[in-house]
Amino acid sequence: MRKKETCPAITIVICALNEEENLPYVLPKIPGSVNEVLLVDGHSTDATVEVAKKLCPKIRVLYQSGKGKGDAIKFGVSQATGDIIITLDADGQTNPEDIDRFIAPLLNGYDLAKGTRLAHSRPPNMSKHRWFGNKILAITSNILYGTKYTDICSGYNAFWKSAFQHLKLATNGYEKQIRAVRQTHSPSPKRGHWNKVAREQVSWLYPWT
Repeated sequence: MRKKETCPAITIVICALNEEENLPYVLPKIPGSVNEVLLVDGHSTDATVEVAKKLCPKIRVLYQSGKGKGDAIKFGVSQATGDIIITLDADGQTNPEDIDRFIAPLLNGYDLAKGTRLAHSRPPNMSKHRWFGNKILAITSNILYGTKYTDICSGYNAFWKSAFQHLKLATNGYEKQIRAVRQTHSPSPKRGHWNKVAREQVSWLYPWT
């Protein structure tokens, strides 16, 4: 993507814990139009930070003081300078080159572009029990909260920083990511909610094959 002069600043937030082997499948594929890349390191004991700096010299490393992916995301967003935030998983399974498709809905009035791996058939690299578990979680969440998601666990999302900051999220673990996603139409104005949500199919990479 060639970034237009009027395009808002874009920050990528990557939460990582011992991902030195997978970062080579992520960082080199980030488009040059991205303004800022943040790595939130969750107490890695391998060379995650060193590998990240080598692969992406402009990356800014943040060291998570708390625990849990939800806490890492919240910390990364709070430190981001961009107007648009894109969260990427560090495991190398999804393709950063899909970023253009996630930004487009935001520029057309959406608050959140939610990545989904499960809109169609089971991805080849996902085990049957993981696929089944993800489907059950999505179905249960949709019934309870009146949403229409096919995948609530994908870490590939794009949203306006200002919209995220209006959400009231009490937990710090992985469930915070799920709670943020499901707040599409919150019945309580105190909790905040996403006004408009787009669903985007993500491409899969296969670093282990």
